Amino acid sequence: MRDIVTLACGECKQRNYTTTKNKKTTPQKLEFSKYCRFCRKHTQHKETK
Repeated sequence: MRDIVTLACGECKQRNYTTTKNKKTTPQKLEFSKYCRFCRKHTQHKETK
């Protein structure tokens, strides 16, 4: 039931992380504050396709 999703940096748009989510319980897009090695700082990372 869990699907693999990719997280992209909100500033540089690089795809840095992958995670899983249950689409039945969380239909909205995921958003985390994570470290971006390209920006060299913590930024918002949003779910992409």
